[in-house]
Amino acid sequence: MSFFAPALEGTKPERYAQLNQQLALLIGDEHDFVANMANMAALLFHQLPDLNWAGFYLMRGGELVLGPFQGKPACIRIPLGRGVCGTAAASRETQVVPDVHAFPGHIACDADSRSEIVVPLIKDGAIFGVLDLDSPKPGRFDEDDRAGLESAAGLLLGVSLMV
Repeated sequence: MSFFAPALEGTKPERYAQLNQQLALLIGDEHDFVANMANMAALLFHQLPDLNWAGFYLMRGGELVLGPFQGKPACIRIPLGRGVCGTAAASRETQVVPDVHAFPGHIACDADSRSEIVVPLIKDGAIFGVLDLDSPKPGRFDEDDRAGLESAAGLLLGVSLMV
């Protein structure tokens, strides 16, 4: 199967609507969570501007463990409540961080990252992990990104069987 993702156009909410349509087509009827996370990370990394990392951390034994991603090598394990990812998983709330250096306990996997957004992956009350996007641009993420990425995470969780 080949997949072509045309460039996103319009306002940020319109671009996220297009991105989520592309994601829905990309993951389609595939139910493998890892395969869908891998393709979603690649789609986000290549379609969204000003990213230097896009990927997932999965809950394993009470901590977050690195999952599929695009970007530089990353931290492998993150305790709950630590850093932006651990905070999002523990609070079960999306974290939008305009300046990672001002975030208490930030974990610097890539010194080039300046802002970050982390969306918890929750299905049927259980947390499976987080979607994490980093940018070298301060203030890169906002409420439009939150809404668009939470919607994308919902698509992923709606079609994928958790592992």
